[in-house]
Amino acid sequence: MVTLLIQAIIVLLIVGIVWWAVEQLLPLVPLPGPIAQIIRVLLLVVLALVIVLYILVPLLHQIPHAF
Repeated sequence: MVTLLIQAIIVLLIVGIVWWAVEQLLPLVPLPGPIAQIIRVLLLVVLALVIVLYILVPLLHQIPHAF
């Protein structure tokens, strides 16, 4: 359980750094407004999937079943 929590912290740090880097670099690229918004939404969806697959699913498997 401790290793799972450490893994969750590391994944959240990496996701946060990726989000910060894209938010810092996206204004430097000359893109039309709608395309930049689409890139932000796609990044958000991908990062949410990473969080769900690498953090929430393993945590749910650690919870003992009530049966």
